[in-house]
Amino acid sequence: MHTRPTPRPRRHRRTRARSVIRTTAGFLAAAALLVSACSAGNSTTSAGGAVEAALAELPRSTPSALTSYYGQRLRWRDCGAPGFQCATMKAPLDYDDPAAGDVRLAVARKKATGKGKPLGSLMVNPGGPGGSAVGYLQQYAGVGYPERVRARYDMVAMDPRGVARSEPVECLSGRQMDAYTQTDQTPDDEKERDALVAADRKFAEGCGTRSARLLRHVSTVEAARDMDILRAVLGDRKLTYVGASYGTFLGATYAGLFPRRVGRMVLDGAMDPSLDARRLNLDQTAGFETAFQAFAKDCVRHADCPLGGRGTTPARVGDRLQAFFRKVDAHPVPTGDADGRKLGEALATTGVIASMYDEGAWGQLRRALTSAMKKNDGAGLLSLADSYYERDASGRYSNLMMANAAVNCLDLPPAFTGPEDVQKALPAFEKASPVFGPALAWATLNCTYWPVRATGEPHRIEAKGAA
Repeated sequence: MHTRPTPRPRRHRRTRARSVIRTTAGFLAAAALLVSACSAGNSTTSAGGAVEAALAELPRSTPSALTSYYGQRLRWRDCGAPGFQCATMKAPLDYDDPAAGDVRLAVARKKATGKGKPLGSLMVNPGGPGGSAVGYLQQYAGVGYPERVRARYDMVAMDPRGVARSEPVECLSGRQMDAYTQTDQTPDDEKERDALVAADRKFAEGCGTRSARLLRHVSTVEAARDMDILRAVLGDRKLTYVGASYGTFLGATYAGLFPRRVGRMVLDGAMDPSLDARRLNLDQTAGFETAFQAFAKDCVRHADCPLGGRGTTPARVGDRLQAFFRKVDAHPVPTGDADGRKLGEALATTGVIASMYDEGAWGQLRRALTSAMKKNDGAGLLSLADSYYERDASGRYSNLMMANAAVNCLDLPPAFTGPEDVQKALPAFEKASPVFGPALAWATLNCTYWPVRATGEPHRIEAKGAA
């Protein structure tokens, strides 16, 4: 399944910001994440050829059926985090049929803290899709953005529909997620391939069963329309917005739908909406290789690097990491986990990927790899993987992976028609990233079995008339 890159926020010197978002695909939330959210494609072509569709601007006047939503008043309340207030906003579940019911969306804000003329609201989204904007606001943006910004703007966030506090998409139980995240993502034979397909099918069917009402209505277009309701409810004539990674796609979509309501807008690590799912994943795989090359060059400079010493080439570091993955694939490593999980290839790969967002995590990765490779102790890599999946000590998962799949599978048609299609694409993915290419290719299979048809397609966003 195609994934959206999402960088971790950089830590503020005075604030320990929890790493908030990451992209997850059916697999290891295989985040073909990355550091490089830029694509290699241009703005008018995709792997499938020329992109003809362009996102059309919506009518400037508010439809009468939506008047009650635009005119609602939020009831702000304390929400446990000092200085922050929370509220619940209503939006139509189906914009084409507002009478079909509502979806309730979680909103949070931190009022401007300084002197001077207030500049209105600043809405933030850290990406994903599936990342909690409310969590990002409370843990990072509302305390870590420059003081001059926080002094003049009310800092605001809304969890998009289907995400975190906003009627979250649900698919599997905690134990089922444990099994899913341990599924071998680099099948060596037909039996392992069938097991991977079965796992993806079970995940998709779980989403269709547990979230049937919502699953057709978590697209980026609908989330952008929700943002416009919030803009109006907050009393802002225009939207001021900061979006990172997938958040750039969300912000650009807003601009395409409501170009004349765009104020100041920052799109950090912009995505190319003209790319189809396969090209998007392939480009991100190449970006992931760039991140790994940087880690490899740094690792060999440290005495505790278990993948080689000074002078070891990144290619050799990659070979040794691949050998380690093959070893734990055949013989999983103990972790001491209370639920009996061992470190196999899937979780080991996720643990490494989790550390590629931020070079500040590279030391932890070196120590975790050393423990697993030399001490037969996989606890460190398991901890990194659990953090990435947002799994807590009791075995509960956030809905990050589930929302990520739900949005991605609705926004674009699936990258592959089945496992045979993935098999044909493996050489291209392996070329893009020798270490992670195969796993990232198989990770894109998730949307193939999705229970609802995609409503989006690759397109241009022109946003004529936007600031």
